[in-house]
Amino acid sequence: MRIEDMILVSVDDHVVEPPSMTDYIRDHVPAKFKDRAPRVIRRDDGTDAWLIEGNEIRTFGLNAVAGRPAEDWGSDPDTFDDVRPGTYDIHERIRDMNANGVLAGMNFSSWPGLGGQFFVTNDDHEFAAAILRAYNDWHIDEWCGAYPGRMIPLALSGFAVGPEFMASEIRRVAEKGCHAISFHPEPHRFGMPDIHGDEWDPAYQACQDVDSAVVFHFGSLPNFMPRSPFDTLIHTMPFATGIFAAELLWSRVLRNFPTLRFALAEGGIGWIPYWLERADYTYQHHHKWTHQEFGGQLPSEVFKERVLTCFIDDTTGLEMRDKIGIDHIAWECDYPHSDATWPQSPEVLMKSLIAAEVRDDEINKITWENACRFYRFDPFASIPKEEATVGALRAQAVDVDTTPRNYGGGHTH
Repeated sequence: MRIEDMILVSVDDHVVEPPSMTDYIRDHVPAKFKDRAPRVIRRDDGTDAWLIEGNEIRTFGLNAVAGRPAEDWGSDPDTFDDVRPGTYDIHERIRDMNANGVLAGMNFSSWPGLGGQFFVTNDDHEFAAAILRAYNDWHIDEWCGAYPGRMIPLALSGFAVGPEFMASEIRRVAEKGCHAISFHPEPHRFGMPDIHGDEWDPAYQACQDVDSAVVFHFGSLPNFMPRSPFDTLIHTMPFATGIFAAELLWSRVLRNFPTLRFALAEGGIGWIPYWLERADYTYQHHHKWTHQEFGGQLPSEVFKERVLTCFIDDTTGLEMRDKIGIDHIAWECDYPHSDATWPQSPEVLMKSLIAAEVRDDEINKITWENACRFYRFDPFASIPKEEATVGALRAQAVDVDTTPRNYGGGHTH
């Protein structure tokens, strides 16, 4: 397959919420909450932050370094003036996607937290619920809705408000066409129950009922040594996902909800073959005394059926794709984070595909078919397939400047 003929759907990108989101939230919450809507402030030190209920939350750092030279990534941008507009402006985002040859993407939140936990700042859960609903509507209707067929909607779960709210929100956004729910691998870090008990059953049942997937953006991070280099964190992110994936696999959730689907974003895939081998050995060797049961299947078989795995650049995983399950591997760009391959994603990906001798039919599964099927997303209802290729999209973006430049500002790690 030629690079120009590929179709790319990224299952992990990020939105830096724009200041204009404040106006949308004010217009979509009850009158009594309008003056409490989160907003962007310029602090005394010249940095930008979101302000909610007296709490100031930064939103940039390595979250928004796309377009900056690599040697500048350690100087975290601190204002909206310091970042590429495509990080927060939907129109510029589409232009950046075109320049990268990417048809569609799924965007995780930035400052609200991966499950919207930073909207919950006090005991006023009615307020938090209203803000969460307004955020999800903004994401679905404004961010994704501005360009049909270009964004896979992803709703914040609102887990920190509680399981019953989470269940109701899952059902509500499904009616709007959103079938992906961003949870958190460690809800217990925010004063909520962990994933092993039955407290989250209403939410899991809601996802199963409306055919929505629960999405986890990598796993918990280990405790590092006091003087660990930052490289240690970056290096070990996929392995942290593997630890969380084991928590999920051996939990009661997969057994009690037999059609519930999960995705592991930004987790890589090269670690999975041995992880699956070890899971089966663990089960066969120990289940008689640990009393685990997978309904007559091996743990590896359940995982392959129910979990979408994702990678940015992972030749090792692609070489072992048959041991992972070709129908549950998806590609991701990670724009605008520091791990992103923008604006050369097609070239970086093709290098790995060639090295791993991936066939054309397998390439289609990995680059778009698996993602669209898993998230119940049909971009071709809005965009003709011949206009969705890398070559066709890049032809629309010849005026987009992707030259790295220093946007200024920031502080050094």
